[in-house]
Amino acid sequence: MGAGKTLALGTVAVALITGLAGCSGPGGAGSTVERKATPGSEERSPAAAPKGAVRLIGDGSTAFTGAQPGLPAAKPLKAGQKPPQFVVFSWDGAGEDSQKLFSHFREVSKKYGAKMTYFLSGVYLLPEEKKALYDPPQHSAGRSDIGFNDTEGIRDTLAELRAAWRDGNEIGTHFNGHFCGPDGGVGTWSVEEWKSEILQAKAFVKGWKTNTPALKAEAPLPFDYDKELVGARTPCLEGQKNMVAAARTMGFRYDSSGIGNQVWPARKDGLWDLPLQLVPVPGRAFETLSMDYNFMFNQSGTTQGDPDRHAFWGNQMRDGLLQAFDRAYKGNRAPLIIGNHFESWNGGTYMRAVEETIKTVCTQQDVRCVSFRQLADWLDAQDPAVLAKLRTLKVGQKPEPGWSAFLAGTAPGKPVASPVPARPADQAGAGR
Repeated sequence: MGAGKTLALGTVAVALITGLAGCSGPGGAGSTVERKATPGSEERSPAAAPKGAVRLIGDGSTAFTGAQPGLPAAKPLKAGQKPPQFVVFSWDGAGEDSQKLFSHFREVSKKYGAKMTYFLSGVYLLPEEKKALYDPPQHSAGRSDIGFNDTEGIRDTLAELRAAWRDGNEIGTHFNGHFCGPDGGVGTWSVEEWKSEILQAKAFVKGWKTNTPALKAEAPLPFDYDKELVGARTPCLEGQKNMVAAARTMGFRYDSSGIGNQVWPARKDGLWDLPLQLVPVPGRAFETLSMDYNFMFNQSGTTQGDPDRHAFWGNQMRDGLLQAFDRAYKGNRAPLIIGNHFESWNGGTYMRAVEETIKTVCTQQDVRCVSFRQLADWLDAQDPAVLAKLRTLKVGQKPEPGWSAFLAGTAPGKPVASPVPARPADQAGAGR
């Protein structure tokens, strides 16, 4: 991947059920993004590093530069307070290539006061000539289904990662080689193999100066990746169980590799389970996962479908996401989780759909467009009894007789009824 290349995504074999497939400018160090005031939210000032101070880590690829700027402090809901509507926009792979979509959406997020999660593939910071440094589980050294990078591609990706973090966004991981399917895919990996993959993903971020000598004069990434990395999404939504078993011993706090519904999240195997969600497909009798790949697969089955249908397909995705937003916003206020790729599938129509969704939802009252890390911070700050009560609400269900009465009686230590099961996942599929 470089200035004249686009990111390659691995070939995926998908089992279809009823025609549905599943898939998975630089800010300054003290810059902040202006936000709407919302209940339970206030800005916290960046800490604690002396002005201009940079504490280099390791070979200088990363550095401690103080607390991340521009993030809201997480506060518990007050008694009877309606929850904010959280929306998470996330990106799998997260490299800057000739399409310039990373930089574009970073500017979009700033324009509309949104924070996002960028799931970086570690091999996007590993040059082709050093590919043998990657030793993937169940594959030969130097193998990757998404390739590697070149010097300019690494330089461009680093520039966006620096600016994204300074804008208040999160840098997670999409791991490395993007292996899917039964033949050595991530779904077949053991816990120990996942630990190796995670350590290598971190090492490529923490050692890009060593691995790319031509970039030694470049500025470090302004964060300690051992502390920054707290969550992930697996390739193709495969291998979640063993990945989580590994990740919970390595500082992770959440996972977004699952398939779920628009209900309030819970912990699963020690991490917050923040899955992609089934959302409406306007005009169709089924729902699909809240990701560009899923809409594309169900509409055209190919990244280069009929050009005459491109506009319709993008509108269908946008309207499906907006319908999902509306039923949460006016109903149970469950966080809406949206996943994407920096790809121009079907003429870029899905990128347009995502941008129009951001513009529509992130500007509404009581809406917080946040990263997964911010959502996990907020969940951690809440009384467990309050969250348990919220989990009794089904998809789109508005509490009766209103939010104030619904949450007013929930106090620490008070027993809460078992959550009502979410609507079954009518349609599901493999991830990308």
